[in-house]
Amino acid sequence: MRYGFVLDQDKCIGCHACTVACKEEHNVPLGVFRTYVKYVEKGKFPDTQRKFAVIRCNQCDDAPCITICPTSALFRRSNGIVDFDKDACIGCKACMQACPYDALYIDPATQTAAKCNYCAHRVEKGMEPACVIVCPEQAIITGDLDNPASRISTMVAREKMSVRKPEKGTRPKVHYKGADPATLSPSLSQVLGGQMWAAATEKEANFAAMQVMGRGPESGVPPPMDMARTVMDTAKERAPWGWKVWAYLWTKSIAAGAMGIAGVAIGCGVPGTDRLMGPIASGIALLFTALTCLLLVLDLKRPERFYLILTRPNWSSWLVWGTLALMAFSGICALWFVAALAGWTGLMKALAWPAVLLSAGAAGYSAFLFRQAKGRDLWLSPLLLIQLLIAAVIAGAASLMIASVSKPQNFLFWTLGIAVTAHAVVLAAELLPRHSSADTARSAKMITRGAFATDFWCSAVVLGIFMPLVFLLIPGNRHDWVPPLFALLGLWSYERIWIRAGQAVPLS
Repeated sequence: MRYGFVLDQDKCIGCHACTVACKEEHNVPLGVFRTYVKYVEKGKFPDTQRKFAVIRCNQCDDAPCITICPTSALFRRSNGIVDFDKDACIGCKACMQACPYDALYIDPATQTAAKCNYCAHRVEKGMEPACVIVCPEQAIITGDLDNPASRISTMVAREKMSVRKPEKGTRPKVHYKGADPATLSPSLSQVLGGQMWAAATEKEANFAAMQVMGRGPESGVPPPMDMARTVMDTAKERAPWGWKVWAYLWTKSIAAGAMGIAGVAIGCGVPGTDRLMGPIASGIALLFTALTCLLLVLDLKRPERFYLILTRPNWSSWLVWGTLALMAFSGICALWFVAALAGWTGLMKALAWPAVLLSAGAAGYSAFLFRQAKGRDLWLSPLLLIQLLIAAVIAGAASLMIASVSKPQNFLFWTLGIAVTAHAVVLAAELLPRHSSADTARSAKMITRGAFATDFWCSAVVLGIFMPLVFLLIPGNRHDWVPPLFALLGLWSYERIWIRAGQAVPLS
């Protein structure tokens, strides 16, 4: 059994009865919506058309929100409905990043995720969803897609249907009949200012649509007058992850890098590094791991429920595996710190290579987490794991160089120089060639030539790559605090830009 929707846009009159019925049925607070009607206008006066599209959760057969949810707050019922348990939600917002359809939101009353759940409480009593019974044109058809005798199954088999973003492989169960592509793909329409129900400014709303054409507020080239225009939409949280997330990536890089380099130095027997690679390196790792965990907890909408990740884990979520990786990493850092203070060099040598592996795990698990965020194409790069490991080496070498200014370590100079060079190569490989999807290309274009370009070239490239290499090439400055400080600041800037640009392309 697989319940789904057919939304007949040939019949839809844009009356919003479904929106109102949904809000009343589920007591949805003001400012957020489980279902809504989007208006798009096309053409030039007097030859204009208004198109409608009903937007809601797609009840995907392969729902990425279920996969990424660390506490199984999102789950699938036996009838195929993707439902949620607000009492299990910790408000991590990962589901919002995983959904390619912008279907989830944070309920301002409960501070937990919510979305259309097909009125599961009505369906289990043999009733239809609230939106269906109020639609005056009977434009919303529901039923079991697996039942060949059902009306919905017959319509999907016989009529020309479309779904949103089939390339994502989520197998959505919301089928559109007669929907204009401009209503389903946000890149095909510009957004005018002063819309009803929309909180975004015209500049913010037009951002992604104009970037794809090389037009935008920063280019001075207006969008074409005949481009489709979205004239009614809902306000959405375009960037659920903010500064705490890019700060977490930065602090985690410092922690993992410092401990990983210490493990390599002790494991390979690098002379004269006992004190630096003992209590200092492990102390840095412990401090920045604590900051990492603090940032992760503070970013939750329900931080008091963090323990649910451990008590009811969803083993398909890399948020769970990342939590375990950080716990294991913290444990070996603490053991290393104690061994260094006690002078147990034998134990440190025994822990060296396990510390390197756990450092790589702590630095790199985020690549697998971001790959579960299917809604954000920029974050799906196959180079992300390499990038995160390189960032850890840069951050670790830089922090250890700053800690050892009074007693220079030549191998840290070479480590930082090689890592910064590798960082530049990976950035070029990630941002400059042709990309696998249009949304990835838009995000990359925003970084290199769009709204983030000045910040990227000045801070991430010049400050974070060019300046450290220049200073490192000056023999007298090889062990100064300036190159590592520039490298750390440049890495911070890049993490900020990468997180923001990944969320700049609208999903609906």
